[in-house]
Amino acid sequence: MSKNNKIGLEIEHKLWTEGNELIAGVDEAGRGPLAGPVVAAAVIFPKEIFIEDVDDSKKVSAKKRELLFDLIMGKAISVGIGIIDHNTIDEINILKSAMLAMRNALNNLRVKPDYVIVDGNSFKHENLPFQNIIGGDSKSFTIASASIIAKVTRDKIMSEYDNEFPQYGFSKHKGYGTKRHIEAIRKYGLCAIHRKSFHSV
Repeated sequence: MSKNNKIGLEIEHKLWTEGNELIAGVDEAGRGPLAGPVVAAAVIFPKEIFIEDVDDSKKVSAKKRELLFDLIMGKAISVGIGIIDHNTIDEINILKSAMLAMRNALNNLRVKPDYVIVDGNSFKHENLPFQNIIGGDSKSFTIASASIIAKVTRDKIMSEYDNEFPQYGFSKHKGYGTKRHIEAIRKYGLCAIHRKSFHSV
């Protein structure tokens, strides 16, 4: 267990003792922003793999997230990513989009997990055994790893959009409703990647 947080492998150990070899941790990033996609990640590690300093992505600096991203990608058996764009978010709502991103992330794994642990309380799956864990990104190493993969992936997407729409400052706030972002929307209006269903400005 990390010295700096309470995240360990307790949840994973319980599932391993129950005969689940391949455990996928799943989390998403980007439910709250006013622009851009929601991104989910699913991560499967070999048994007993642990990376020091992995934590809920919101508690880790951007620089450290980048380093941990590379370590996770290097040590995982498989990583799957699911990306749902702003148009779909407007069509089916953000909760359904986040759940769809999670499903897509699982579908994009190279191997099928024996069991899935998911941050939050809304995920469902017909074909895979799963467990929703509220605050899972602060309790499970595997879910926390997924949160970092999802966050870094989404941040990179938003930084690329900053090149296309520089007036909004997406590389700084990643689409969240900061003062600068709201002011830019009021000045320039909504751009192509804004979530129209989120806006009242």
